[in-house]
Amino acid sequence: MDSVNNIWVALLRGINVGGKHILPMKQLVEMFTDAKCVNVRSYIQSGNVVFAAPPKVAKGLPDLLGRKIEDRFGFSAPIVLRNREEMQKVLRNNPFLKAGMPEITRHVYFLADQPSAAAIKSLDPDRSPGDRFKVVGREIYLHLPNGMGRSKLSSAYFDSKLLTVATARNWATVLKLLEMMSA
Repeated sequence: MDSVNNIWVALLRGINVGGKHILPMKQLVEMFTDAKCVNVRSYIQSGNVVFAAPPKVAKGLPDLLGRKIEDRFGFSAPIVLRNREEMQKVLRNNPFLKAGMPEITRHVYFLADQPSAAAIKSLDPDRSPGDRFKVVGREIYLHLPNGMGRSKLSSAYFDSKLLTVATARNWATVLKLLEMMSA
């Protein structure tokens, strides 16, 4: 099961942030293991899980584990998946990496679904002055010189405009997850 398409990262949105939606990583790892995933490892407390599973098993995890989290912990935690090949493309496709922007200013929103061209056109490039973004496939690459906390380019904004679920990671986390997926 070591094919590049069998190594996955699950990106959970909105857990263990600001003391809300507490979900211990040990219990989250157990949930993935119970769902027939192997070599399950978490990274930091904000809902990043690297694991191996056949594509058929992995594709069912957002719904299956989403329900289990809701039943057990009482809150919703959307889950976005990417396999190792897709994460390698995230690294290659970042226009702000190519432009030499500092790592601390680079972030990525991972989208659950591919947005339509019309939805992408509806995005306001001037919504958050000084911040820049580019939608490429199921990712939104961001250059946020003043930080994520000051940006008006929030997951709620992108969710409402693109009609999907978005979850963000800073560039250092993206690199670490790809490293874990390649180990």
